[in-house]
Amino acid sequence: MDDTRGRWSGRLGLTALTLGAALALALGGCASPVESPSTVAPTAESEGDVVPESVPGPAAARAAITVTEAPIAPEVEVAADEATVMVAAPAEPAESPEPKAPIVAERLARRGDEIMVAGQLFHIGTPVVLWTDPGGYDGYRVERRFAPWAEADWDTSRAASKGLSTPNRYGVRAAVLTPQEIEQVRGGGWPLELLQKVVDQFVLHYDAAGTSRRCFARLHDDRGLSIHFMLDVDGTIYQTLDLKERAWHATVANSRSIGIEIANVGAYADPQADALQGWYQTDAESGVVQMRIPGYAQPSGLRDEAADLAPARNEMVAGPIHGEVFHQYDLAEAQYAALAKLTAALSTVFPRIACDYPRDEYGRLITTTLSPDAWSEFSGVLGHYHIQRNKIDPGPALQWDRVIGPAREMLGLEPLPEPTQPVEAAPEVQSDGDEEASPEASTEVEKKIEQSS
Repeated sequence: MDDTRGRWSGRLGLTALTLGAALALALGGCASPVESPSTVAPTAESEGDVVPESVPGPAAARAAITVTEAPIAPEVEVAADEATVMVAAPAEPAESPEPKAPIVAERLARRGDEIMVAGQLFHIGTPVVLWTDPGGYDGYRVERRFAPWAEADWDTSRAASKGLSTPNRYGVRAAVLTPQEIEQVRGGGWPLELLQKVVDQFVLHYDAAGTSRRCFARLHDDRGLSIHFMLDVDGTIYQTLDLKERAWHATVANSRSIGIEIANVGAYADPQADALQGWYQTDAESGVVQMRIPGYAQPSGLRDEAADLAPARNEMVAGPIHGEVFHQYDLAEAQYAALAKLTAALSTVFPRIACDYPRDEYGRLITTTLSPDAWSEFSGVLGHYHIQRNKIDPGPALQWDRVIGPAREMLGLEPLPEPTQPVEAAPEVQSDGDEEASPEASTEVEKKIEQSS
């Protein structure tokens, strides 16, 4: 352990817990287990200026969670096969029992909250359905998922769908690897430490499909694309590929990033857009906005049919992306809760993914594409529109602080500082990321938002 971790160990007394246990401890408990048996075409990529960093730990990253006012206790060493998180141990901890000898053919139980990273399972404290689980979505399959079986094979699929150009919808993270590293991993065997060295971005998308079932049909069956995670409107997370794979979701960012498609019908310049009006209705008596999945989107595929699908804010949200005003309904509460836990977990398993989002000099969210240099230097959580000028997801309704704030709290990090200027006085960042817009330009955007609300 390094000097910093040694100092904390001496002051607090630290023990190693699995990621899931640490997050559960931070949350005051873990979500109930789920049943376990549970957007663009790829282009040539930039190297992304990824600078290798040393990763402590014999087989996984160890992230320090500083817990204040913890009782001083002797240091305890607890072996763990998964990535470990350092947390304060209680005073005078009981001795760890000796691990029992493995039993031949013993079934290893799962809790249903695990993600797969380079073949290893990590608990994240919220329901996850893997591609290997019943009801999961398998990004490794060649055949189309929702076509009739007799028509799902590759030859028939290629003829039926113009968006399919190759049987595989994923690749190798070659743009951030040396030739020697490519040879090492091209067969599929990724050392976790190597993956932790090259992955430093978590990209948020909305799926514009409304549900994860429809999202996978569009990506896999129609467009020949892929994504690591999908977050359904009921809060269920689906993982479709091991995170070692290079999913095709964000062009130049693919080799250095992990991607998630959030179930949401999207953002539109017209507040009367069919998708917004067809999926959201306001109750005449209560005034409460509800999301109702229309008939053409059935079956929904939701695992929790009784889930509250109402948007977190009871009104349509208008906001600027690339200086233009778009309208969108917010995510559901269950989506925010699950996304925050996944973000905290990824920031722990992948130490180079900072628990932060692109902010300008005033501390405000940047709502347009980063300059090439700014994007190359950024490590953390960002939107699709931060990478590509022709994208607007995850849209203006996403409350970034409702994702990053709770995630930072789970990790024992200080909250992000408040913006130093009022929203109406803060400058709008230009699309090239190098210059600031005039205050008059920002005022015009605010006027457009007020007029459209």
